[in-house]
Amino acid sequence: MTSTTLPVNVLAEGLDTVRRAPPGVLVVFGASGDLTHRKLLPALERLSRRRLLPAAFAVVGVARTEMSDDSFRDLMIGAIPDAGPGWAEIVKNSSYIAGEYSHPDTFTALQARLKEIEEALGTGPNRTFYLATIPEVFAGVAEALGKVGLNQPEPGGSARLVIEKPFGRDRQTAHELDAALHEVFEEDQIYRIDHYLGKETVQNVLALRFANAIFEPLWSRNYIDHVQITVAETIGVEKRGSFYETAGALRDIVQNHVMQVLSLTLMEPPGSIDAQGIRDEKVKALRSVVVPKLADVPNVAVRAQYDSGWIEGNAVPGYRQEDGVSATSQTETYVALKLSVDNWRWAGVPIYIRTGKRLPKRLTEVALQFKAVPHLAFPKEAATGLNPNALVMRIQPDEGVTLRFGAKVPGQAFMVRDVLMDFSYGAAFLEEPPDAYERLLLDAMVGDPTLFIRSDEVDTAWGVVQPLLDAWGSGDAPLSGYASGSWGPRPAETLIERDGRQWRTP
Repeated sequence: MTSTTLPVNVLAEGLDTVRRAPPGVLVVFGASGDLTHRKLLPALERLSRRRLLPAAFAVVGVARTEMSDDSFRDLMIGAIPDAGPGWAEIVKNSSYIAGEYSHPDTFTALQARLKEIEEALGTGPNRTFYLATIPEVFAGVAEALGKVGLNQPEPGGSARLVIEKPFGRDRQTAHELDAALHEVFEEDQIYRIDHYLGKETVQNVLALRFANAIFEPLWSRNYIDHVQITVAETIGVEKRGSFYETAGALRDIVQNHVMQVLSLTLMEPPGSIDAQGIRDEKVKALRSVVVPKLADVPNVAVRAQYDSGWIEGNAVPGYRQEDGVSATSQTETYVALKLSVDNWRWAGVPIYIRTGKRLPKRLTEVALQFKAVPHLAFPKEAATGLNPNALVMRIQPDEGVTLRFGAKVPGQAFMVRDVLMDFSYGAAFLEEPPDAYERLLLDAMVGDPTLFIRSDEVDTAWGVVQPLLDAWGSGDAPLSGYASGSWGPRPAETLIERDGRQWRTP
């Protein structure tokens, strides 16, 4: 029986087995924090449940919070109430070090603990250091690891550093962070994680484009009128008001998540589906995006902040009424942006981007709207319900792909209207896809950097948004308001309407 006739779950199981993590230790800095509890520990448990972690594996938590080994193990157990049988063994092997990230004793203790674990469990010198901390300590932790030699892989082993976004606050600070990390670690040891790249549907953009002959020939300025990328959230800043005041939607979403999705949408077919091939083409695509001039920012970008309103029938406060937010805050919770691309494939095709909090629906999607047909062979009255074709890739939720095209309405009259051909990942594949962190943690431990962000990619993405940061930081740029539960401010509608287009209504 060939592989093409095997059930999907059998194929997936076979592929997953090949990508099993090697023996090793995962060191989590910030182990007492929210990210570790909500994302990392559950992802590790699911890897364990799928038998993708070896028996010789341990977690070492490092944080400032005073905690014993047993207390940390209790925390690991409490994070997954319905854990599988393999989790207990991992918990038993795991331990905790309390200490300041800036104190040498913390790293001396870590070095000794790793030696103990490697001798006791036979993990070998495979070490993955995950920085689930505030960004301000990234460089200091990397430097401290270097001072005790933990940055250098021992013979037959590995030493990898995983860091969470944000990678700097602007292009300059990103350069500074990059320089500090490279003082200690080589680029191929650094894994910059953006959980969006771990989503199955983001990766399936590659499959849709490069595994199907019917789509790729149409994927250009010859057939596509414009592209829309929407990242919408119904929630506000919740309990993250203080953090959000230092970030805003441009830094929090556009510079990273949106730029990643955009690069996959725009990129040329890679020579090979591997780390170098994919990341080279992503960087080339981002370099083709025209960087807005400072004077043009008001014409291509809109920023806004949510006011009070209604979400799903519930009254919600405005951004300035949220805990930790200044009553005179100028932080944007919504961004609309028009970009252009200067290359052969996409010249003349505008890219419209919008992201915001307190919008009517939670969704992330990429919509390619095709050009209208050059000539209708039947009366316009027969096509009043007909719009240009569109291909929509739904990244979350309801992951899938929708194709909009025209079809005749049943009946004696010749009437044409839009119909949808809809593909749902949940319906087509019976097994539950791996969580983004599950996939990315395994990749980091295996040493596969394909879905991680390279240094030049970070720099290029910051370069695209830097003029907006500069313009908005001057204090002269207007900040619009929009009611919670709406699709954003009126200036965002004007941004696209003056080109004779309109935002999609999901």
